[in-house]
Amino acid sequence: MSKKNIAILTVILAILIDQVSKIYVKTHFTLGEEVVVFSNWFKIHFTENNGMAWGFEFGGKSGKLFLTLFRLVAVTGIIYWLNQSIKRKTHNAVITAIALILAGAVGNIIDSVFYGVIFDSSMHKVATLFSDEPYGELFYGKVVDMLYFPIYEGESFTFFNAIFNGADSWITIGVILLFIFNKQAFPKEN
Repeated sequence: MSKKNIAILTVILAILIDQVSKIYVKTHFTLGEEVVVFSNWFKIHFTENNGMAWGFEFGGKSGKLFLTLFRLVAVTGIIYWLNQSIKRKTHNAVITAIALILAGAVGNIIDSVFYGVIFDSSMHKVATLFSDEPYGELFYGKVVDMLYFPIYEGESFTFFNAIFNGADSWITIGVILLFIFNKQAFPKEN
């Protein structure tokens, strides 16, 4: 398989898995609902945020718009990086890593740009896809998070309390692959 096809297939599959899981959770769970998947350390816990890690926000509505526009610019840079890496015939692991980072960024952009106008609210009820009464506006959607791995939960402390989604996972896996294959990803110039 060509490097270009590896990249395309990786991006398409990663975005599909991310979006199918988000749409499923959004249309089958109410906000805050939780299901234990395995023991007590892997749960599906539905939450939404305005798009930053751990639900951080800045600048209200204008900050949300800035974040979304910044992501769109960043995706353009990632596409350029991926294209250049394909042309240089970089190692397949590096192509896969960049493609995963791209897919993760696009997955969260889809939520931010479109979810506000295609879903109604998940507060106290299951959301409806293609609702007549959407909860937001274009570029002001909330990112759906659901993967929760509380390795240890005590009365006042939880180890690894982050709740994230497939797109976040793709970015993390991509970055780890870049660390592992850093010599191939960032070769020294002669």
